[in-house]
Amino acid sequence: MTRFDRTRARNATILLGSTLIVLAGTVLAPGLPEMAAAFQDVPNAEFLVRLILTIPALFIALGAPLAGFLLDRWGRKRTLVASLILYSVAGPAGFVLDSLFAILVSRAVLGLAIAGIAGGFTTLIADYFTGSRRTQFFGYQAAALGLVGMFSLLIGGFLAEIDWRIPFLIHFAAVPVLLGVLLAVEEPQIRADSRPDVVSDEKAAFPLGGVARIYAIAFVAMLLFFVMPVLAPFFLTATIGLSPGQVGIALALPALVGVIVALQFRRLKARLSFMSIFAIVFLALAANHLVLAFTPVLGLVLVGLLIGGLALGLVPPAVNVWISSIAPPAHRGRAISGLTAALFLGQFFTPFITEPLLQQVGVTGTFGIIGGVALLLVVVFIVAALRGRLAPPSSSQV
Repeated sequence: MTRFDRTRARNATILLGSTLIVLAGTVLAPGLPEMAAAFQDVPNAEFLVRLILTIPALFIALGAPLAGFLLDRWGRKRTLVASLILYSVAGPAGFVLDSLFAILVSRAVLGLAIAGIAGGFTTLIADYFTGSRRTQFFGYQAAALGLVGMFSLLIGGFLAEIDWRIPFLIHFAAVPVLLGVLLAVEEPQIRADSRPDVVSDEKAAFPLGGVARIYAIAFVAMLLFFVMPVLAPFFLTATIGLSPGQVGIALALPALVGVIVALQFRRLKARLSFMSIFAIVFLALAANHLVLAFTPVLGLVLVGLLIGGLALGLVPPAVNVWISSIAPPAHRGRAISGLTAALFLGQFFTPFITEPLLQQVGVTGTFGIIGGVALLLVVVFIVAALRGRLAPPSSSQV
């Protein structure tokens, strides 16, 4: 294999491997109502089934610190190989498990695998690329996430109409990615003077405040965004009357918009600060949730979902570029793994935030409250952008 071919194979492996993160959740979403019906004799079945979609996020967050340590000390490639093997075993397990609680355990193990995968591939992008090329590749990564998320929703919806267990088999996609890592990915060369065990000015200047701020924004954005995939399948089935296949099509629409937006991210970032980008993110989420709150008309619901896709296309590249621009190379694995933890903690806590609201005001009321919170955040980020308190990094940084 020529050097050029190896580089292309490496880049393709990084993009395809990154999509395993979203594949683990979206492919099951359209079949959640059927899964809940299959386990209807289990107490709190609907809530536990929603946890099947989100419990990997908790274990991604719990596993992220260890994954970050391994990425920086053990190496990017070896950590990815171990994580991909674990993913290919735990992911398809739901196809053969008969207990709802056993499936929850397998999903927890899957989360630990994703912690290494998410941190590993994102760290490789930050290692291999710099400047505008890094910004562009993070846009490609987000587009790949959206594209695979879209098709997995479509495929997952139609497969769930046959049997809700079949979508679990799609997790075997980790096997070709594993082969790509083994054959095409080389361990990045980190400068010797940037090793974690060497005291340096770079290490001393690690921007903890900036990193924590990014984590907080990522957490809130994902918390509000994930209300849609957690609640929309039930809303679209019960209120609109869609089948699982039709639910998959509806939920794929935001992913389609996300792909288009992510491909334009480098141009958007050249014109907008991070605060402006997140003002757009929360405005899109507000529109998405408020439309679902106030209309049962399918056409308008689809428009709301399309607008929500803006957030899907903006959040991943924005937070990844931001954290990569301020994290020292020797600690990049841990910084990015921490970001992974923040994003997936947002996913995990979504059902715990929405469940009390569901009990009090129902599905549409919950969408309305979440949409109102998103609108308040739009004001906060517009004010921050206008005041310039968090100016965007210079072009040399991103």
